[in-house]
Amino acid sequence: MSDDTQNEARHGLRDRVVGTWRHAVDSAKDSVGDLINSVDADLLYDQGDDIADTKAPKVDIAQRWDERKFTAKLVNPANRRKLSVIIVGTGLAGASAAATLGEAGYKVTSFCYQDSPRRAHSIAAQGGINAAKNYRNDGDSVYRLFYDTVKGGDFRARESNVYRLAQVSTNIIDQCVAQGVPFAREYGGLLDNRSFGGVQVSRTFYARGQTGQQLLLGAYQALERQIAAGTVAMHTRHEMLELVVVDGKARGVVVRNMVTGEIETHTADAVVLASGGYGNVFYLSTNAMGCNVTATWRAHRKGAHFANPCYTQIHPTCIPVSGDYQSKLTLMSESLRNDGRIWVPKSGEDKRDPREIPEDERDYYLERIYPAFGNLVPRDIASRAAKNVCDEGRGVGPGGLGVYLDFADAIERLGRKSVEAKYGNLFDMYAQITGENPYETPMRIYPAVHYTMGGLWVDYDLQSSIPGLFVTGEANFSDHGANRLGASALMQGLADGYFVLPNTINDYLASGPFPKVDASDPAVAEAVGSVKGRIDKLLSIKGSRTVDSFHKELGHIMWDYCGMERSEEGLRKAISRIRELKTEFWSDVRVLGTGEGLNQALERAGRVADFIELGELMCIDALHRRESCGGHFRAESQTEDGEALRHDDEYAYVAAWEFAGEGQRPVLHKEPLVYEYVELKQRSYK
Repeated sequence: MSDDTQNEARHGLRDRVVGTWRHAVDSAKDSVGDLINSVDADLLYDQGDDIADTKAPKVDIAQRWDERKFTAKLVNPANRRKLSVIIVGTGLAGASAAATLGEAGYKVTSFCYQDSPRRAHSIAAQGGINAAKNYRNDGDSVYRLFYDTVKGGDFRARESNVYRLAQVSTNIIDQCVAQGVPFAREYGGLLDNRSFGGVQVSRTFYARGQTGQQLLLGAYQALERQIAAGTVAMHTRHEMLELVVVDGKARGVVVRNMVTGEIETHTADAVVLASGGYGNVFYLSTNAMGCNVTATWRAHRKGAHFANPCYTQIHPTCIPVSGDYQSKLTLMSESLRNDGRIWVPKSGEDKRDPREIPEDERDYYLERIYPAFGNLVPRDIASRAAKNVCDEGRGVGPGGLGVYLDFADAIERLGRKSVEAKYGNLFDMYAQITGENPYETPMRIYPAVHYTMGGLWVDYDLQSSIPGLFVTGEANFSDHGANRLGASALMQGLADGYFVLPNTINDYLASGPFPKVDASDPAVAEAVGSVKGRIDKLLSIKGSRTVDSFHKELGHIMWDYCGMERSEEGLRKAISRIRELKTEFWSDVRVLGTGEGLNQALERAGRVADFIELGELMCIDALHRRESCGGHFRAESQTEDGEALRHDDEYAYVAAWEFAGEGQRPVLHKEPLVYEYVELKQRSYK
């Protein structure tokens, strides 16, 4: 028997054993979960008082940001040298904030778990960054960007924050051009634009398919300049494991040196979390494998409200899953939907090469269902449409979980060289991963977890419910509602870091400097003790299951029951299974090695433990919100033609969850959403 045949036999046996084990476990868990399925959703949490954003000025929305900047207290340059800020994360939001605050004269201490700030996940963004410059003279404006963003988020975002984002967007492009970011340009030398989903104008600035990389390098250069100037102290390979709260204020962090294993405490006058999103709760996502929720989840357990955790984004343009042992998914930029056409065969029995299927036997379903927007409908709508045609049995590729993204028309219309100039590196990446030439045969894509709109609750100043704790970028909830439009993540990260936070954190720091906090403070000792106790517990269990096996099981639960479609029954089942998984994790996980020195298994164990707790809250949040909106699609709440059906009379609010203590039910605080400048109505892209 050849080596290949032996390997195939071993893999087949392993697959059958794992499948039998998983079926037995699922059957047992189904019976155990019957109890929670009979519990009313309202009994899974307690109702708290309503909350509100009190920082946005009560003036016309177009004047609010200028008014807030003027009324916010200032700190004179000499006093800034006496004030310190900790920033966790070095992506676009974190790097830009650290560079700007360092330039302003504050003492900044920055942390990232990567070996360089350049490896932050922002570097993976491909398609572009939005700004209301109206270079194409096609009717764009600050107000239209504001409107598109509120509508794209299915009317579940706060008007004040979104309008400010649209205003600031125009400054971002000038900032980045001044840094040397090589945006694409037209023949005459002007910056080029393209369109993204959910809009009918061209407002997306781009650098081929490397926009995130180029923007991060610009922010990284600005950050490194401040590191060299001594205003920013950079700590790479350090992971935040706890927030230090003294007298109700955020005053520092406890971090683990991932190389030496040393537990360190760092204190400051304010703390900024710019640690990204939590898409890896699903295990398979387009996020880097190191992306995690620990920084924001530790802050949540210390009192920071977690807002709208169930709002997760499924991206329609991902390379389909290739096997059971895959650990990460690869995104193909949404920009490809500008020129690529999405289709499936009209008949599910048609298994011909796509190039052999004639036009009249193809279903360009997005163009058919949504003629006004076509292939550029928002991500949530495109994703559900792809799922629907695959559920009908018309999907393509292995397992029928794929649709075609076809560039034949664009190549014929524009020429191959023009397509290569726009998307060449994306086509090369697809070819390297799949072994198929997308210039000759259509790409195959399928939806996958990509971005999270939920995050820590913040007010207009980007301050959380813990005074002194500010949250920027994807780590907060504030700008995207229930669905993010493409090319708006980079916009928000840089807006928060370069322009918003530096103008609002002053108001808080003007009351400082605050009393010094040293290692003997009880709050510091408690935080350090909590971290060490947690590490010791993880290392002492010595169970039989790997960390990754728990993460994969959690991912299956979340994708099946809290993924593209959620239902009452499924969410109850998910909550039951997650609670059982948590119990099993803390009794049967096996973490090899010690706490001293490099231990990636220990790192993953801490992150997965937090993902399990977050997963339960996501499902409770999704269960309590008995409506469909954006990426949150409840099977029980849809229109006759299968579109998301909101219930504005009941659910027009931000769901901000408070941690009530270990073993206690979470507390729901509602922030009512009041729309003065945008009319609430059911979305339509037809």
